Amino acid sequence: MNETWWKEAAVYEIYPVSFKDSNGDGKGDLQGIISKLDYLKNLGIDVIWICPIYDSPGKDNGYDISDFYAINPEFGTMSDFDELLKQAHARGLKIMMDLVLNHTSDQHPWFKESRSSIDNPRRDYYIWKKGVNGLFPNNWESYFSGSVWELDENTDEYYMHLYSKFQPDLNWNNDEMVHELYKMISWWLQKGVDGFRLDAIAHIVKAEGLPNADNPQHLPVVRAYQLFSNLEKVHWMLKKLNEEVWMDYNIMTVGETSGLGPEQALEYVGDARHELNMVFQFEHMNLDCASPGTGKWVPRAWTLLELKKIISNWQTTLHKKGWNANYLGNHDQPRPVSRFGNDQQYRVESAKMLATFMLTLEGTPYIYQGEEIGMTNVTFETIGDYRDVETLNYYEYSHLHGKPMDETMAAIRAKSRDNARTPMQWDASPQAGFTTGDPWIKVNPNYSEVNVAAAMSDPNSIFNYYRRLLALRKTHKVMVYGEYKLLFPLDPELYVYTRTLDESKDQIIVILNFFGERPVFEWPEDLRDLSRELLISNYSPNLDEEADKIQLQPYEARVYRLY
Repeated sequence: MNETWWKEAAVYEIYPVSFKDSNGDGKGDLQGIISKLDYLKNLGIDVIWICPIYDSPGKDNGYDISDFYAINPEFGTMSDFDELLKQAHARGLKIMMDLVLNHTSDQHPWFKESRSSIDNPRRDYYIWKKGVNGLFPNNWESYFSGSVWELDENTDEYYMHLYSKFQPDLNWNNDEMVHELYKMISWWLQKGVDGFRLDAIAHIVKAEGLPNADNPQHLPVVRAYQLFSNLEKVHWMLKKLNEEVWMDYNIMTVGETSGLGPEQALEYVGDARHELNMVFQFEHMNLDCASPGTGKWVPRAWTLLELKKIISNWQTTLHKKGWNANYLGNHDQPRPVSRFGNDQQYRVESAKMLATFMLTLEGTPYIYQGEEIGMTNVTFETIGDYRDVETLNYYEYSHLHGKPMDETMAAIRAKSRDNARTPMQWDASPQAGFTTGDPWIKVNPNYSEVNVAAAMSDPNSIFNYYRRLLALRKTHKVMVYGEYKLLFPLDPELYVYTRTLDESKDQIIVILNFFGERPVFEWPEDLRDLSRELLISNYSPNLDEEADKIQLQPYEARVYRLY
């Protein structure tokens, strides 16, 4: 297996508007990030992934870019970015940019030209089509509900937007537009950035002819992911991007690719493919919802057996063939401790257990801001407290379709992207030390208890547990490159696996109690005679326990080295 820096790195995702405000305007900024670089270095991460900081109207919190070459003035200036890059590199930290190549803002100069007339030279930079018999050009549903088509009255044609109407999709069949993107990417690489997270990259190619999706119920719009997700030509596009732009740079690339399994993922990340280093998969993110996309708002109960099956499939299929990107939370997902743990009775214990899980799997771990202190979902009282466009669209949709208000708000409190976007909780001072002004979105009321200052002063905090885990991962290569093997696949409470390095026979075993009961773990016979060293646990070890059995505590995690 090829050993590379990005396999051994741990990534910390920053959502800039919510991370740290340096000037009191209620929004995080680049100087705020610079002020916390020592904190991140102390945590033990290696790469900072920064969500979009480009100039943007902010209709989708920066994922609607109006100028790829400019910094959003709310975040600072290009000089601030240059300083951030310099200061991060001085500390041995790398910077990974968020790159949106599927769409731009409707305020981007390209789109303004494109919509100005049918014969404008940049018309085909985007996807335009006439309506059919007074209806949309096809029946595809947007990720943010409704049609993917928006009528432009000036030219009497529709433009496509897989996301919001403020985010028109780029036309990757237009070579001139593609080369404009290549030029822009090269510009950032020459600045010295260390990699890119590629937003919605699986969607840059749409089915030839933009056909209707199957619609047996004759609905106005239907989910049509198979017609704009992971199509074959995406791979040709990525290979060309690799050859033309980033082949000469030792960078890290990760693609956001929903709707695929590990076999499909190998088409992106296989060692011989020369496309991406790794991809974010969404199978485990869909466990607790009726279906992907708009179905995320309809809850379903998830089971540990389902989670084991999904994660194990990814771990074993990609081993020695590709590389995993491991995560439980990000700027688009609820807080992991609220979703997969217990944020009421066992917040600290379950957050540590989930951290152990993420940092002992094969693949590059991604930590989202606040996970390292166990930040939780927020319970806003009214829809007026929410800012996320997807959430607001869902609320409006539910209202129009007569859904009960309590049911709608319960779904929003569980799944809104704003759960991850409330300000970072630095200390117990007003506004959690995030800002001296009024924050752009309310701070989670539990900040007086859950904050960085309290965590750093407590040797048993979630923060210090993360530090120990990250240090262990740097010390024990088996935690990075070891082969994963699932044990007890049918146990409904315990998630147990080994990681083994073939060459050295170095081995660890990871024992995770995913729930609040106290199950008994029995050592497998083939491991009982091995010596054990407890590397880390989120509970003090019971020195009186039997040699072949462990009475586990709620959400207990243990990692042993076996020899």
